[in-house]
Amino acid sequence: MKLSTRNPIQSLFLFAFALTIGLITAPSEVAAQDMKVGFVEPRIILERMPEMRAVQQRLQNFADRKRTELIEAENSFQQQFQSYQERSSVMSESARATEEERLGQVSAELQQLQATAEQELAQRRAELMSPILQQIQDAIDAVAAEKGLDIVLNTTTSTGDVIILYVSDEVREQNDITEAVMARLEI
Repeated sequence: MKLSTRNPIQSLFLFAFALTIGLITAPSEVAAQDMKVGFVEPRIILERMPEMRAVQQRLQNFADRKRTELIEAENSFQQQFQSYQERSSVMSESARATEEERLGQVSAELQQLQATAEQELAQRRAELMSPILQQIQDAIDAVAAEKGLDIVLNTTTSTGDVIILYVSDEVREQNDITEAVMARLEI
């Protein structure tokens, strides 16, 4: 009967590997237990910021101008198309094909104008919101530092979907920094 013996080098390697894994995982478990986590509801803060009314009004004005441009372009296309339909029965085949190609280009330009308007609106929103979001972030950073928090979580997405599904009343009272952030922003 032959007994299986390990090579001393293999045993030493396995011991060193196990020790390394133990050292790597142990501090992270301790650190995770010592972390202080807070949470905030930026959507509520945004809704209550006085600056938001001005931003929303500016965005509405911008969107209205773009909507007017699109309506004018669409009306022009509709008139051109209606004119084509009225004349198409008396047009030659080649003239009809040329006019249909031109109308196709006008339609593509109209679609491009719509896409550009959406991009410009998104860009304008980002430009106007950036300083406000930075103010909120600065306030969150300051409150988190004051409270000694390691991590601050957002409770909802920008569309209002809930991220944190449950928080006990006690934890909410201790770790929700939304009111403190609003106080720092003087809201």
